[in-house]
Amino acid sequence: MRFRHPDGSTVHLAYCTNVHPAETLEGVLAQLRDHCEPVRRRLGRDRLGIGLWLARDAARALVTDPSALRRLRTELDTRGLEVVTLNGFPYEGFGAREVKYRVYKPDWADPERLEHTTALARVLAGLLPDDVTEGTVSTLPLAWRTAYDDARAERSRSALRALGGRLDALEELTGRSIRIGLEPEPGCVVETTADAVVPLTDVGHARVGLCLDTCHLATSFEDPHTALDGLAAAGVPVVKAQLSAALHAEEPHLPDVREALAAFDEPRFLHQTRTLTSSGLRATDDLGEALAGDVLPDASPWRAHFHVPLHAAPAAPLTSTLSVLSDTLTRLVGGPRPLTRHLEVETYTWQALPPELRPRGRAQLADGIAAELTLARDLLTDLGLKELP
Repeated sequence: MRFRHPDGSTVHLAYCTNVHPAETLEGVLAQLRDHCEPVRRRLGRDRLGIGLWLARDAARALVTDPSALRRLRTELDTRGLEVVTLNGFPYEGFGAREVKYRVYKPDWADPERLEHTTALARVLAGLLPDDVTEGTVSTLPLAWRTAYDDARAERSRSALRALGGRLDALEELTGRSIRIGLEPEPGCVVETTADAVVPLTDVGHARVGLCLDTCHLATSFEDPHTALDGLAAAGVPVVKAQLSAALHAEEPHLPDVREALAAFDEPRFLHQTRTLTSSGLRATDDLGEALAGDVLPDASPWRAHFHVPLHAAPAAPLTSTLSVLSDTLTRLVGGPRPLTRHLEVETYTWQALPPELRPRGRAQLADGIAAELTLARDLLTDLGLKELP
């Protein structure tokens, strides 16, 4: 979906296909047919933006075989879909029964992360619509925090500098500018926007910036205005933003709140949980850990890294951090010029929701994704952006 900002520029809105994980090119093509096109039809749009997730095997197939890339581009065009952004965070296995810590491998100290991200940039340059010259790729925030020493930090910085040079060369070759955004996430080396400033400044390349995920921002209790002011002061660009909402429990000391939270403690994904106390942020790596005994203080609200559907906050006594998303979006695109032009709804946890909240079949999932995009569209038009055909 495209929107005209009051300054005349185009803002793109997509939804991320990591909600229908596929490891191969054939699986990606099936996604477009079975999921993405039905969402577009529900929205009544001739064209729908999608943020593709391409696993290692799919990316390799596309970058090594020009005919495969042409086939994907043709399929996108045929089904009324367009791609200006990729989700490059998960490397493979995102549809596995248990993902948890595996999603952070390989990290930026491993040469394979550089090679994979380079491949994604090359693929995206070939998928951009004819009238679009800039694409974006989000990636993990360096590494999970444990076992990350000075040597690994230096390898990560070197890899990102090398990536910047490769992206420069790619634009010279194709005329397409691809930018990469580190995506701060709780528990990682770069957990917050403030954590991103030093490593990105050290890299010092205009094509390497930040991907702002509003669920992660909220989970770490970051204030959107403070976060964006800090990035602007440091000269760190917001390459793209992922529109998502975290799980919020206002009174986690109450038994009924604990019971409601326990329904979201599931075995597939990591649900880092945080609370803001007078002495600072307190944390656990997963929701189940927070619920076990007295590990996490419960006198203040808890937030958990669980991407809940934007349009459907959990029933009381829980809620979501949709207000953080709204405040962030106001700062990102509600001003005289957009701070980023690529927005992506990223609720990948539909099938990890408590059983009674999960969609039953493809049709209900498509309905839910369309409802999320409708909410995001309404937020954008309320800020003065005009939806384009």
